[in-house]
Amino acid sequence: MHTIYKRAGWVANTNIYEVNIRQYSPEGTFNAFAGSLSRLQDMGVEVLWFMPVHPIGKINRKGSLGSYYSIMDHKGINPEFGTAADFKNLVSQAHALGMKVIMDWVANHASWDHVWTKDHPAYFERDEQGNFKSPYDWTDVIQIDHHNAAQQDAMIDAMQYWVTGFDIDGFRADLAHLTPLHFWKKARTAIEPLKPGLFWLAESEEVSYHEVFDASFTWEWMHITENFYKGQVNLNGLYDVLAKYDTDFPGTAYRMYFTSNHDENTWNGTEYEKYGEMAKALAVFSCTWNGIPMIYSGQEMPNLKRLKFFDKDPVAWTGEFGLHDFYKTLLALHKQNPALRAADAAVSTFHILTEGGKNSMAYLRKYEQDEVLVFLNVSNERTGLVIKDRLVDGTYLNVFDKTTAYLSPGGFIKMQPWEYLVLVKIKE
Repeated sequence: MHTIYKRAGWVANTNIYEVNIRQYSPEGTFNAFAGSLSRLQDMGVEVLWFMPVHPIGKINRKGSLGSYYSIMDHKGINPEFGTAADFKNLVSQAHALGMKVIMDWVANHASWDHVWTKDHPAYFERDEQGNFKSPYDWTDVIQIDHHNAAQQDAMIDAMQYWVTGFDIDGFRADLAHLTPLHFWKKARTAIEPLKPGLFWLAESEEVSYHEVFDASFTWEWMHITENFYKGQVNLNGLYDVLAKYDTDFPGTAYRMYFTSNHDENTWNGTEYEKYGEMAKALAVFSCTWNGIPMIYSGQEMPNLKRLKFFDKDPVAWTGEFGLHDFYKTLLALHKQNPALRAADAAVSTFHILTEGGKNSMAYLRKYEQDEVLVFLNVSNERTGLVIKDRLVDGTYLNVFDKTTAYLSPGGFIKMQPWEYLVLVKIKE
């Protein structure tokens, strides 16, 4: 299986930062967020993924402000965040700093008072009594009728509006698999010519959706790592998921790795609630494994609180960004080292054979003479590893403390609880 669309070359080394505008600042506006752009650029952020910017439905609204994902007008701007001109200006500012902007796109459902309910009620499914109906138990939204060709055209027209009018760089498709694949094919085919090189990210693990989408979420990895931290599976459980990804997904599929996002933070807890002291080691994994790393609003502080979903509840910024340099180091390495390119047939990923350290991961990413060697101690115990793999042979630079060490088979590595080592081979 392979994509029939031309993919942007920059995607293989990129990263994503999810922006929760409502909670990002006390103001919760585009203009307030713009003040953070230079800081995020310095950290190395490349793609800004904005949660939906559209007006939110009032009928059956949840909480005081409602869900971002209960959209009242796919061509509108939520006045809570500012104006269309403010958003357009924010996109321009991001572009000036070398960043890309992708929009969250909700194609499966809409608010009870969406503009289409009045003008085009046939765009929505009905129950046996002829009333609009909610998908699942999502009572603040109604189900779009995906069999209606006119609805598909109207949805695609709305997507085109943001590309041509606001110069956005792609879409993150909310629950992409709930909308039929043929719609997304139709959409990408129609939208692609407007701006070549758009980035398409699917919130899905349906392999077939890579026929259209460049990248997808790694929900299964996120859940299995939480289960591992809580002692419900062993290390083999982690390796099984990674092996499944290698087997099931095409080599051209970009996979997005993360330890938090808006859903996880609100409903299941912060990364520290889920992973405790293992959180940073998993962030290292996200930035060094075969994929695209994603960071959620506030993780660079780090944010230790769950953010409310339907009400105002700003990130409690302290003015200190304790993980800024941690992420800056990892994102720069991911950007600059060819061995960390995602979904590149010329890059090889090897599990490194070691002895000892039953709860440690060791792997090597390699492209020609470029090598990145990673050790993760995913346990609360000190551990010692003996290198047993001939692939490890040379002098390596630790990207965090800038020390160098010669490593070869028989070499011994001591690791503290939860410690991570990211080593770049020094080329001769």
